[in-house]
Amino acid sequence: MTLHEDRADFLAGSPVFKELPKDALDAIAGAVHSLVVAGNAIILREGDAGDCLYIIRSGSVRIFRKNEEGMRLDISIKGPGETFGEMALLTGEPRSADAETLEETHLMVLSKEQLDGILRDFPDVSKVFAREMRRWLFTDEKRLEIHAREVQQSSRMTWFDFFLVIAVSVILATIFNYTGNPNGIPLFPEFPKRNSVPAIGPAAAYDEFQRGETLFLDARPANFYQQRHIKGGVNIPLALFDIVYLMTLAKENKEKKIVVYGGTVSKLYDLELAGKLLLRGYEQVRILEGGLAAWEGKGYPVAEKVKE
Repeated sequence: MTLHEDRADFLAGSPVFKELPKDALDAIAGAVHSLVVAGNAIILREGDAGDCLYIIRSGSVRIFRKNEEGMRLDISIKGPGETFGEMALLTGEPRSADAETLEETHLMVLSKEQLDGILRDFPDVSKVFAREMRRWLFTDEKRLEIHAREVQQSSRMTWFDFFLVIAVSVILATIFNYTGNPNGIPLFPEFPKRNSVPAIGPAAAYDEFQRGETLFLDARPANFYQQRHIKGGVNIPLALFDIVYLMTLAKENKEKKIVVYGGTVSKLYDLELAGKLLLRGYEQVRILEGGLAAWEGKGYPVAEKVKE
């Protein structure tokens, strides 16, 4: 068996490429080159230019990001037959995460120029990557949520220090003010208010819904969205905002009307998402009053997961 045939057979058995026609598999097999990377080595870094796509032949790769404090947030573990690095190639944006080998890993590498040619000659390949990224978004978001909860729990001990500082500050300020200092010290600092976001009632939102000119965005985690959401609404979970934004909104007109919903008792998803959109220049962002519950209470159309 030739090297070309061996690569084509491997691609045909991978979960990503197995549904492609033989001529598309042959084209990919003929374009890739091999790369062997030692264990615990960084393959690419967040912010790098997207110049190639990687297909894992053997071994495993950890995909992760670092927050502002430098804490690593693991996104996923990729294994044989899976790909990584395609997001930057398809969007034209810099790499959105780091990739590190967990062991010696054998890769097949496809350059951007080669991928562009294959996408042009074989449109079915683009559907493969769209499906793969969609699966990645819904599956790996759960890992991000779990990590976020762990970080929150690990930081709870610092609340004692916070309240201790506040208590001491109040006591000192009270004593200082009691001694008759004319200027005084405020007992509690004035925290800046969050930017207000316009609201829209369910009835007015439904009128826009019927005209079909307004984009409805669901800010909740994907598992909530899948259970029930406004019909036609697009899911942009906060944990993966940057990635989903590039895939769904980056090319939208900044003057387009947008209605965001998703607030809950535990987390105001809608307010956070609306704030991110306003920062990116969208001018007509509003929050749905009462969220999905108010919309559904009016009998307006919703979509829900089909029970098996």
